[in-house]
Amino acid sequence: MGNLNVTILTKKKDKANYIHQLSKDLEALEIMIKNNMIEKAPLRIGAEQEFCLVDNTFLPQNNALDVLKDINDDHFTTEIGNYNLEINLDPFQLKDNCFSKLHNQLTTLLEKAKASAEKWDTKIALTGILPTLSLKHIGIENMTPIQRYHVLNEAVKASRKQDFNIHIKGVDELNLLHDSVMLEGCNTSFQAHLQIHPDDFIASYNWSQAIAGPVLSVCANSPLLFGKELWSETRIALFTQSVDTRANSFLLNEKQSRVSFGNQWETGTVTDIYRDNISRFRSLVTSEFEKDSVEMLENGAIPKLKALNLHNGTVYRWNRVCYGVGGGKPHLRIENRYIPSGPTTTDEIANMMFWVGIMVGRPKAYDTIHQTMDFKDAKTNFFAAARYGMQTQFKWDNKTVSSKDLILDVLLPMAYRGLYSVGIAPKDVEKYLTVIENRVNNHNGSDWVIKSYRNLLTNKKPNEALQVLTANMYLKQEHDYPVSSWEVLDSNATTTFQIPKKVRHVMSTDIFTVDKKDSLELVINIMQWKNIHHMPVINNNKELVGLLSWNDVKNHIKDIEESTKCVQNYMKTDLITITDDKSLDEAKALLKTHDINCLPVVKGNHLVGIITSKDL
Repeated sequence: MGNLNVTILTKKKDKANYIHQLSKDLEALEIMIKNNMIEKAPLRIGAEQEFCLVDNTFLPQNNALDVLKDINDDHFTTEIGNYNLEINLDPFQLKDNCFSKLHNQLTTLLEKAKASAEKWDTKIALTGILPTLSLKHIGIENMTPIQRYHVLNEAVKASRKQDFNIHIKGVDELNLLHDSVMLEGCNTSFQAHLQIHPDDFIASYNWSQAIAGPVLSVCANSPLLFGKELWSETRIALFTQSVDTRANSFLLNEKQSRVSFGNQWETGTVTDIYRDNISRFRSLVTSEFEKDSVEMLENGAIPKLKALNLHNGTVYRWNRVCYGVGGGKPHLRIENRYIPSGPTTTDEIANMMFWVGIMVGRPKAYDTIHQTMDFKDAKTNFFAAARYGMQTQFKWDNKTVSSKDLILDVLLPMAYRGLYSVGIAPKDVEKYLTVIENRVNNHNGSDWVIKSYRNLLTNKKPNEALQVLTANMYLKQEHDYPVSSWEVLDSNATTTFQIPKKVRHVMSTDIFTVDKKDSLELVINIMQWKNIHHMPVINNNKELVGLLSWNDVKNHIKDIEESTKCVQNYMKTDLITITDDKSLDEAKALLKTHDINCLPVVKGNHLVGIITSKDL
């Protein structure tokens, strides 16, 4: 979709024209398959690198278009979030040292991006979900100001007709309503592409589905979102919900999500996968297209199937079918969309090689995986891996096996054999697959993040812990040491970067609140039970309306049983408040000027925290 100027589909005539173009594209694809026009050899690999832009305090930096303009390289393009960019790497023939070549190109392009970003006081971070993202970074004002993203947002919202309800439950729980698709901008991935022989496409696609869970388990690195510990790879749950066009209702929702793993094994041809997508998901947007694809074939030209690719760009299967034209020849490939970005380029290339190795190393016994494995087991494996990472128990060959045993005993040897069989340099194979083996025996990115964050929280409030965590991830990323070799951060870990302390770093967010009609007895009991000296009062809309201090109520302990004694009789309503982005010096000055010991921290009229003289 990135190459087209898109508009929302509204008029009947436009919809009819688009469906006609889609039908012609499918017919053209069928003709090319039947006439052996799809390239069979040599096979190639490719990748897309998404990355985050952060400021010197490791918060998202909203300047992607400025950095992109300075980079001035066609390998780079935008993402939906104005703090993200993407690199489209060149395709490399699957042979010799192609993975090292891909790694070298990726390093060169990232260095180019870093040089441009530095001019804007910006750094580059590789991670599936940037730990320092907060709710204020996912507003529509942070969307990249390019037409296609706003068109997509409006199209999804029009289809859904209500806000997005995000609910993810892990160790912690995230439950929020959001009014745009900008939550998609929280996700950054390393998308690996593998060209597939057309005669083997369906068997290869089903195999890619079968191995997705085990591969994801060792690659996971995104357990945190908005400071909450959720899934081992939270991107899987978040992306599924962030562009869901299905509205919530009291009826069973039988429709498939636009972001999906699928519901069954594939049969027939690759065209049938496209047909299924078109049947399930209505077109959201349209564009200007080239002339009739079938007509182009008859005139000896190879069509790009732009209508089909545009529709495919709005259907987000975790293993996605792709059609492309390279060097004047049409080809088919599978795009692996579930591998996260980072935490280092070495880890990313290792992830890609592991997946490609298993794909090309498929034993003949698994050519008919759809006959020997229940699809629901493959799907369960995938979502279990997203939740639990390396702690997952998989269903494999009708047995229950741990992630560690399945990878070390079955999949790594398979990957070695597969890579050697297509002529990958043994030095490269050993280098990158050893990264996977070390990760299995030590920890993956998700394990490192969780252990480090929990340690940091013993001495720091969440916002400071997240910035220290991200700063240390950045430092380790710059050395390109694989994540399996990273020492877990201890509770006293700091950073070499100067991160100025703000209210958000020391405020308390685990707050007890009361309603103005609550009894004084309840408030006094809570304050005594929990050793609390200040109690915010909020209304039904969660807005701050008052504050009670222990000094306000301690002299009324004797008469708390009187039914007329309620919070509103004692609370202060003329409040001095502060926002979380103010400096600690400003907070101290307010406390001193007004001779108070507590400042409610607000966003608009809503309470988001409390900072006291004790915190300072």
